[in-house]
Amino acid sequence: MALVFTALSALFQFPTQAQGMERPVQHPTFYRTVQIDGLSIFYREAGPKNAPTFLLLHGLPSSSRMFDPLFARLSDRYHLIAPDYPGFGHSDWPDPKKFAYTFDHFAEIVNHFTEALGLSPYTLYMQDYGGPVGFRMALAHRDRIEALIVQNAVAHNEGLGAIWKTRRAFWADRAVNESALRANLLSLATTRTRHIGIDPNVQRYDPDLWADEFAFLSQPDQADIQSDLFYDYRTNVDSYPKWQAWMRERQPRLLVIWGKYDPSFDLSEPEAYRRDVPNAEVHVLDAGHFALDTKADEIAALIGQFMETQK
Repeated sequence: MALVFTALSALFQFPTQAQGMERPVQHPTFYRTVQIDGLSIFYREAGPKNAPTFLLLHGLPSSSRMFDPLFARLSDRYHLIAPDYPGFGHSDWPDPKKFAYTFDHFAEIVNHFTEALGLSPYTLYMQDYGGPVGFRMALAHRDRIEALIVQNAVAHNEGLGAIWKTRRAFWADRAVNESALRANLLSLATTRTRHIGIDPNVQRYDPDLWADEFAFLSQPDQADIQSDLFYDYRTNVDSYPKWQAWMRERQPRLLVIWGKYDPSFDLSEPEAYRRDVPNAEVHVLDAGHFALDTKADEIAALIGQFMETQK
């Protein structure tokens, strides 16, 4: 039998244990922490440090974990860095009574993070909350940004869909609308819908995605942390004109990747970016808010093509 298996292995190139040992992962992912402004900031890192660097900024209520599919597909060609914001993932969760959970503060901390790691220049990949963090960073340090990749992150008021009616009411009167906002934003049903949206192909989604995120949102202080941060989201809307003006003036290299089944952000938003940056490359995919859930191969290929054509 051993001789037969050996012959079949040679004929069909079955992966034997010895072959697997000969092909180790060339660029494994490392899971690290660094002290930034008195906080332990967790981050994922992979890829050759002399390769083009990507800074990947995650959304709500995820963490750097959302970028695992890209780490698996791009770390052979690029240097990938993905931090967790304070209050998210494996970074410190300071007491919201003592720590300002604002997008200005997050951008300041992530800027200090890039300085501590010596990251410059880099391409910014911004998803959801990564947009308001990343645009603040871009405006503060324009010379550090080589290109932008926007994936379901809004920079235009019309990009906020009908679901934002409850959220805008919360900004107008927090005390009256706090409980409605928490039900709208932090429930299990909403956490699931953030992934699936209106995608008819529900079977493509791993339910662990929203089960894990809801478990995270159910931890002590998380409701207060997320409520504080979302109340500050109104400052992003106020900042949209500044971000648009920066894009029109700067004309950055821009790749927009959009999951069309996103229930939160309007499908007009990808073309709104092209109004600001006419040479932007725009792709609308059959995917949800977290397009990497189901379209990681396609997104990785689009990124590779974008980077090659922009050389």
